Amino acid sequence: MNEELTYTAAFEELQHIVNEIEQGDVTVDILAEKVKRASILIGFCKKTLRTTEEDVKSILQELEQEKENEA
Repeated sequence: MNEELTYTAAFEELQHIVNEIEQGDVTVDILAEKVKRASILIGFCKKTLRTTEEDVKSILQELEQEKENEA
C-alpha cells in the first residue's frame, strides 16, 4: 500500500476480490495472496470506520457543550 489508500478504494478492491473468489476466477495458486490482501483491506476499513466514529462523537460532544454554554 504505497499510495494513499481511501476507504472507498479499499472497499471497492475488497468487493472485487470477493467477486473473483465467488465466481471461481481465483486459482488455488493465488487464493492465499487474495485472502491476505482482503485481510489487510478489512483491517484498514475497520480502522477507518472506528476513527470516523470517534471523530463524529467528538464533534457532537463539542456541539453539545457549545449549546450548553450558550444557554
